[in-house]
Amino acid sequence: MSNEHTPLLAHGVCGLSADNAVCGIGESEGTGEASTPNAVPRKLNTFFGVMVPTVLSMFSIVLFLRTGFVVGHAGLLQGLVMLLVAYTIISLTILSICAISTNGAVQGGGAYFMISRSLGPEFGGSIGLMFFLAKVCACGVYVLGLVEALLDIFGQDPASSSALRVLPQGYWYTVLYSSIVLLLVLTVCLVGAHIFARTSFLILLVVTISLLSIYISPLALTTPLKFLITHQGPGNHTLTYNASYTGFNVTTLKDNLGSGYTVDYSTGKVMSFATVFAVMFTSCTGIMAGANMSGELKNPSAAIPKGTIIAVLYTFIVYVLLFILASSTCERTLLAQDYGFFQRINIWPPFVTIGIYCSALSAAMCSLIGASRILHALALDQLFGFPLAPAAITSRSGNPWVAVLYTWGLAQCVVFAGQLNAIAGLVTVFYLLAYAAVDLACLALEWASAPNFRPTFQVFSWHTCLLGILSCLVMMFVINPVYSSASIVLLLLLLLFLHYRSPTSSWGYISQALIFHQVRKYLLMLDVRKDHVKFWRPQVLLMVANPRSSCQLINFVNQLKKGGLFVLGHVKLGDLDTLPSDPVQQQYNFWLSLVDKLGVKAFVDLTLSPSVRQGTQHLLRITGLGGMKPNTLVLGFYDSCTPEDYFLQDPAFCESKGSGGDDFGVDLPSLQAHFPPVRHVESPRWLTPEEYVGIISDAIKMSKNVCLGRYFFQLQGEGMETKTDGAARIIDVWPLNLLQPSSMSAASVDVCSLFLLQMACVLNMASRWRHARMRIFLCVEAESSDQGWVVKEETYRELLRKLRIRASIKIVPWDSVVQLYGQKQTQDPELEGLTKPAQALSEDFLSAVNRMLMEHSAEAAVRFLYLPRPPAHSSQSQKYLSQLEAVTYGLGPTLLIHGLTPVTCTEL
Repeated sequence: MSNEHTPLLAHGVCGLSADNAVCGIGESEGTGEASTPNAVPRKLNTFFGVMVPTVLSMFSIVLFLRTGFVVGHAGLLQGLVMLLVAYTIISLTILSICAISTNGAVQGGGAYFMISRSLGPEFGGSIGLMFFLAKVCACGVYVLGLVEALLDIFGQDPASSSALRVLPQGYWYTVLYSSIVLLLVLTVCLVGAHIFARTSFLILLVVTISLLSIYISPLALTTPLKFLITHQGPGNHTLTYNASYTGFNVTTLKDNLGSGYTVDYSTGKVMSFATVFAVMFTSCTGIMAGANMSGELKNPSAAIPKGTIIAVLYTFIVYVLLFILASSTCERTLLAQDYGFFQRINIWPPFVTIGIYCSALSAAMCSLIGASRILHALALDQLFGFPLAPAAITSRSGNPWVAVLYTWGLAQCVVFAGQLNAIAGLVTVFYLLAYAAVDLACLALEWASAPNFRPTFQVFSWHTCLLGILSCLVMMFVINPVYSSASIVLLLLLLLFLHYRSPTSSWGYISQALIFHQVRKYLLMLDVRKDHVKFWRPQVLLMVANPRSSCQLINFVNQLKKGGLFVLGHVKLGDLDTLPSDPVQQQYNFWLSLVDKLGVKAFVDLTLSPSVRQGTQHLLRITGLGGMKPNTLVLGFYDSCTPEDYFLQDPAFCESKGSGGDDFGVDLPSLQAHFPPVRHVESPRWLTPEEYVGIISDAIKMSKNVCLGRYFFQLQGEGMETKTDGAARIIDVWPLNLLQPSSMSAASVDVCSLFLLQMACVLNMASRWRHARMRIFLCVEAESSDQGWVVKEETYRELLRKLRIRASIKIVPWDSVVQLYGQKQTQDPELEGLTKPAQALSEDFLSAVNRMLMEHSAEAAVRFLYLPRPPAHSSQSQKYLSQLEAVTYGLGPTLLIHGLTPVTCTEL
């Protein structure tokens, strides 16, 4: 397929084998650098690529520096509740991650890739950018935590005589130290993810040894310990606290069971369940660390579920044991006033110090690498255009070094917050929103019931997805309603930006699957047997021979449809038996691109047939589905006028407007070349008068209303960019059959007349015609003795009142015109015994009718005329068309209408 790969999918299908390129680190168009698809093999297995980075990210800074903070403020019971809530949320999200990642090949970009390929570019791009920001903020949190740990050991303290405390403290010093640490992290990340993956195992060993030392220490330190803790309070006052380590003690455990929220000494603010949970949840934000390394994994579809689940179970057990250990051995004052208390109660404090530095540094590097991979994937997909284009550049080894620099710059901005706890809430909200999006992606795939959604991981359902979404959203607003609202607003703005930027991809759109699912369900509910005249609306099939000469009529009918079905129909002449393939299928993209260019809300239906008449019959029968089928056929007028080329008039079809195409393989030159030039005077006609009139007759036999549009190339102000409300426009309606004066009785209001009124009223309700004036013309014989025209006028006024139609009635005396009617009345011998006597209207009568219309409707923007029923015999077709042409000659935009459907209702 020629259009299989779009600009949004510049890299090929990855993940099919272990030898494929790291997705998202392949060819980069326009960057000046490129790597071949097989230049960077996938190197990492489940343990090194998923488990190790996930465990390190989830331990991060909370493990060593915020365990006491959580237990000291919330107590053991609320701390375990927080842990259960947090792990329930991430467990539900993990089920969704596993389902999506096992439903196909996962490429570079991790969570972004999974969301974008599931929900489409709009959701994928916006959520991907939000997840990128979450990773950036998390990197800043880990760096600030590391600096906090450094200052606890090496920061200057007047109350301490230690020679190690040489580093000055203060806000700007914290920013300086954070920048130095971040520069170190940047250096490692520029070397490459595979180097970090190799060293991360050593880091995990160090962290594990530190953890073991923490678990063993209470067994070795059996005697209670007393500590004196000092903090800098408000007004440069020094606050002193006496704290104790009791060892395993039942009394200590009981005292620490309940909550005891107090002032956080690092921020000076009183803590609550929400603020403590926000800090604790940062320990749960690493579940996608393995998924973000998907581009480097040998088999991401198997490694991501297995490695993530094992890592989460392991960290959960570790945290539960730590919470119990801390609450059983340390008084609340020690827990709440010294976040690094593990160093005080360890058999060898450097164990904990080394563990803190290693875990914080590895988590920061993991976040920076993960964020840069997401940004690189966004740049390759070209969702945000030029601003992110440089992030697609990679080194020869495949490392996206420009994306790393982008991420480092933003993380540098984050460290200006100065305190870990100050931005923990924002990080948590961003992550919860990203997790909710992953659950939404899985829920949408499940609800769409697409046959190709067959994940090998089956431990999930739409219930788990929905519960995951709700729990994420609820906890977002519990933590910080302001941050939550702002993040959702930012997400919606990104959605709107990508929607209006209209990126197109070959990923597939989950919205299309969901729409199909819902439309099918509602179409089945749309029962034609329950149709009622009160809710009638025009459902139009407009037959188009060549759009070059029909664009104005297409735009006009788009205004006339009143929210109903609008289908552009076209008949391609040919016989499928003599052709190697169906030529119609290749034309749909051109017609759909035409619809996009014109900005009309229309479907397209094409058919192949030996004749236009037979093809129109096909379309009238099969177009639409269920209760959405055309009830009105619109045709252009059959005359000898030379049509104008609309493509030469509309800037949308000119080269100067740009010819970049519509991302569906149809550019402007191709669109122009596909539709042939307009017909010239000497060009042969594809349609004979007999066939044209036969189409009208067929439609009437099939109980379809018929409209013939003439001179609509003269109609102005119907283009997509026109902002008119129709205030200067006039709609004229001639509801009576002008070619049969004898049928105009005093109270003649037939179905066709009412249909004309309804269609004019529908047009008057359209956006570009809502302020147009509507006039109804009644032709009367003013010189008649019975004065029946007075009754006719009153009848119409009462009718308009009942139908709630705002229009003025104009009385037109046409005695002189009626006198010319019936001067020549002959019967065609060929029709003897077949039809009723045909009325041969004189040219004088037709000219008089035309002059009357010209006199009274010259200033109208559009005219609605009564279309007589066509003759039953084809030999009268030319005469029928000649009469219509003579009556409407030179009028301007005119719609001849023959209505069969009752469309008006005076009841509630």
